[in-house]
Amino acid sequence: MVHCGFYSENGGFRVSLEDKNYMQTCNIVVSTCAFGGGDDLYQPIGMSEASLQKVCYVAFWDEITLAAQEKEGRRIGEDQYIEKWRIVIVKNLPFQDQRLNGKIPKMLGHRLFPHARYSIWVDSKSQFRRDPLGVLEALLFRTNSELAISEHGARSNVYDEAKAVVKKNKATPEEVEVQMIQYHHDGLPEDKRFNGKKALAEASIIAREHTPLTNLFMCLWFNEVVRFTSRDQLSFPYVLWRLKVLKNINMFPVCTRKDLVNSIGHVRKAKPLVN
Repeated sequence: MVHCGFYSENGGFRVSLEDKNYMQTCNIVVSTCAFGGGDDLYQPIGMSEASLQKVCYVAFWDEITLAAQEKEGRRIGEDQYIEKWRIVIVKNLPFQDQRLNGKIPKMLGHRLFPHARYSIWVDSKSQFRRDPLGVLEALLFRTNSELAISEHGARSNVYDEAKAVVKKNKATPEEVEVQMIQYHHDGLPEDKRFNGKKALAEASIIAREHTPLTNLFMCLWFNEVVRFTSRDQLSFPYVLWRLKVLKNINMFPVCTRKDLVNSIGHVRKAKPLVN
């Protein structure tokens, strides 16, 4: 049995019954999240009428983001929507680190949308600008893949990426060192490719079929970001290497990722949770 999720004595990641019931109706999902008020909400563009009828567009916010967006004049309608996005307000977030809270909808979509067959994750710093049904067709169906994720644009080796993460102050040297020492001890090679695919990924957009194998992969990946640093590009190659049975992955090139989203960047620094 693989533990998939998080533990808190006070529970966590609570949504309203109305939102929970809505999420259970979704068969295909495009999702994003903004916790801590760090990002604005960018409306998706380029979708077909069929997608508007068949696809759920769900944005997870916490109360900090809700207040920040209302201050900017963006208010949720009585139908719980802001244009295309259904806004789901999350309470009792389990982690002090907002980056970890963001990994819950990013990696555990199969837990939040139990009846969904397909999902597309889009980071909050990006605007999704393609038809989701067409994206699933191109990235999954035509390539006979269960999961599609972008290759990393700058580096191919996880140990080189670890040095870059520290240099850019994305994580402390101590926590990255602990992670890399453990991975090296476990035998993670310095290879630039696993099973013929680039070892390092950039996870701002993830398309996947919700199969037992991809669900397992995402659970194991989530466990790694909780175990070590929240920089998920460091743990992706480790989980991919350890879970050798997952081979139907489409590691698409950076140019494809740039065609799928407009990368806008973070607007402001996310506020941490306060006890």
